[in-house]
Amino acid sequence: MNIRKPLLKSPIKICNLLLKTARGRLVRRHALTAFAAVAALFAGCGRQDAAYKQSTFIMNVPAQVMVYGADEAAGKEIADAVFAEWNRISGEFSFSDPYSLTSVVNKKAYGEWVKVDDEFLRLLQLSLDYYRLTGGAFDVTFAPLWPVWKEAASTKKMPAKEEIAKALSNMGSNYVQVDAARKQVRFSKPVQINMGGVLRGYCFVRAAKLLRDLAPAYAVELRLGSNMLSYGKKNWEYEVKDPFKEDKAFGKLLFDEGVVMSSSGREHFVQIEGKLYSHILDLKTGYPLDDFSSLVVYFPSLESDDFLPSAVLAVMGREKAFGLLSGMKGAAAVWIDGSGKETLLLNEAGPARWEKDKSLF
Repeated sequence: MNIRKPLLKSPIKICNLLLKTARGRLVRRHALTAFAAVAALFAGCGRQDAAYKQSTFIMNVPAQVMVYGADEAAGKEIADAVFAEWNRISGEFSFSDPYSLTSVVNKKAYGEWVKVDDEFLRLLQLSLDYYRLTGGAFDVTFAPLWPVWKEAASTKKMPAKEEIAKALSNMGSNYVQVDAARKQVRFSKPVQINMGGVLRGYCFVRAAKLLRDLAPAYAVELRLGSNMLSYGKKNWEYEVKDPFKEDKAFGKLLFDEGVVMSSSGREHFVQIEGKLYSHILDLKTGYPLDDFSSLVVYFPSLESDDFLPSAVLAVMGREKAFGLLSGMKGAAAVWIDGSGKETLLLNEAGPARWEKDKSLF
């Protein structure tokens, strides 16, 4: 099913995602890396392009930089800069690193004002905006709920309603207080914040700015998990996979520049009492999203307010998510429901095109 809507002025201006450059810090820890600095032939868009490639793991997902047409020195300079910034973000805002600013805030902020920097403050305010926008379905204080579902996935048994209710009672971004003028944060209840849901998008915001500043004379492709950012005019494509069948693709989004973000149950479905559940939780109810498997969203750039992470859009449901996307210039999206049926949104005159996989006919 295709949904086409006329371009409207965006109904929201949540915040300026082009955050100011953070004060430089030493990265306190480095992700385990497996750098492969090679010149290789990379298949894409119907032709073979020589590319410098570097890969690693960041935020527990594969990360990759490909620089087309660059020699090793030029490609390495770009890849090193991107990965250094992504590792910095991963370390500074880590929920699990005891030395991160997030951990310091979580330890001290209940009943006490804690000083934070501009970058942390902006990311937290952004997260609170998303909490309000989604009516609580996106909530960075989800920490008590996650172990409940990890245990359910391990035992293959649904958690008790009492467990869900108890976890929800210890959550709520409304308990997070921000004094923006003094750059301070306090909790009115002993909640814990985990901003992982916005960090991958923020990595791309920072990488986009970095590439604009470096202005390389090469096309650059960045991957972080299932997300992709392309820099430079080129025939880019993003394949949308069937979440239930490894060898099946629904089709491809084709574009000449932009960013694609994906929230998917693919490879992360859990089977409990014989039923598949998405790992993405609706934090209003405490249960996995109903009738959902994947959302893939395309934006022409990250240089305007017309941008929302797929994780935020997914928890809103298809109707509300597509309603917002229809007013965002050039946006496109593919929603795949729990039965494996896709719904497509393409804004009129947008730069993205959809190419149906021919094997489906």
